[in-house]
Amino acid sequence: MNLPLLLRLGSSELISIVGAGGKTTLMFRLAEQLVDAGHKVITTTTTRIFAAQTKLAKNHIVLGQHTDDIVRLFSMLDYIPNILVTGLVSQDSDKAYGLEPQIINDLYRIGKLSKCTIIVEADGSRMRPFKAPDNHEPVIPTDTTMVISVVGSDIFGKKLNEINVHRPQIVSRIANVDTESKVTPEIVSDVFLSPIGGMKMVPDKSRWLPFINKVKTSDDNTFAINTANLLMEGGANEVLIGSLLDSTKSFMRFSKVASIVLAAGGSTRMDPNLGIKQLLPWGDDTLVGHSVKVSMKSKVNTIKVVVGNRHKEVVSSLRHVGVETVKNENWSIGQSESLKIGLKSLDDDIGAVIFLLADQPFVDSDLINALILKYYETAALIVAPKVNGKQANPVLFDRDIWSELLMIKGDIGGRNVVDKYKGCVEWIEWDDSIVYEINDMTDYRKILEELD
Repeated sequence: MNLPLLLRLGSSELISIVGAGGKTTLMFRLAEQLVDAGHKVITTTTTRIFAAQTKLAKNHIVLGQHTDDIVRLFSMLDYIPNILVTGLVSQDSDKAYGLEPQIINDLYRIGKLSKCTIIVEADGSRMRPFKAPDNHEPVIPTDTTMVISVVGSDIFGKKLNEINVHRPQIVSRIANVDTESKVTPEIVSDVFLSPIGGMKMVPDKSRWLPFINKVKTSDDNTFAINTANLLMEGGANEVLIGSLLDSTKSFMRFSKVASIVLAAGGSTRMDPNLGIKQLLPWGDDTLVGHSVKVSMKSKVNTIKVVVGNRHKEVVSSLRHVGVETVKNENWSIGQSESLKIGLKSLDDDIGAVIFLLADQPFVDSDLINALILKYYETAALIVAPKVNGKQANPVLFDRDIWSELLMIKGDIGGRNVVDKYKGCVEWIEWDDSIVYEINDMTDYRKILEELD
């Protein structure tokens, strides 16, 4: 479980954690892993935490209002890289007060110079696994770069009442259900996606990530996956599920995946009198149309087709499927240009891309879904099929490695990038049907004969 990797954290972040079902555990676990990776970390709160919780931190200081106190804090981070910072501890309530949001903003701006990450617990939940925020919460600093909304999977199937849920009346109002209803994935996703629920007060420029914690049993996993799918359908860019307190359980990170069909090539080995291979008949469609339909049947979120050579004919052939096309003016330079054009056409919310070749008709939606599932399970930079010990296509690339793809040149795909990052590749074994390519009419006729 590499939380900084799963959360796609940069060198300096301001992370606000809201919700219920493991906020404090997440804050301290993430801080530990960041320190192990060589980062400096300040953990804090904008509300209040129990004095007993402060003892979970190895180092705790009370920050005053004076500039000297902030200077002292950052000088301490040079030799104590993980510090819990709070306001005064109340002897009456046995709680430590939080910091003002503006002070946290100031700490973040100063800390960026030394690559310091600040993690904030931004609301309370009274030890319940699920909640909705009241009018006065959450208290999220405006400079927050990432908001993580947490829920415990142990809430599924339990009644929506005060025993199990913090502020059940607000939850019932958002989800439009009775307060005695059993909590379902639909209720959790409705609350998380609401602007007065899990997305309340999330700054415009901040990334938002739902996290379903405490996923231990197979039933937990089923509920969590169903919730994750609903959240993705509702607009979440990524969803994390797992169990912070069980190291034997793996995490899953759901991300939006795009399919890019490469159909811009010149078909140089085809007889020019017979057209281009993208437009060869295949079933009741063309080869390129077949590739699009395969993508449509899969779990990809976005489909693009890169066109180039005889682009008007290719675009016309795709009108019946209503897919978006992207024109590659420099298609004659080679496949690398189509990869770049396709990547640059994607929205910022896409987490990974799968490149499909229009001349490999036996690649199906089962293979695409297998790549996506392996990606969810591993958060790998690259996922690829392997046939008889050798790499095959199509290949999935995580967005964190797209910069490498944008640097390739000539008539090559991403194979060199796969070779460079071979230690970061997750493989799935597949049958040899997917390696069949149609490069010329001989290939095409041979495959048709074998099918007959």
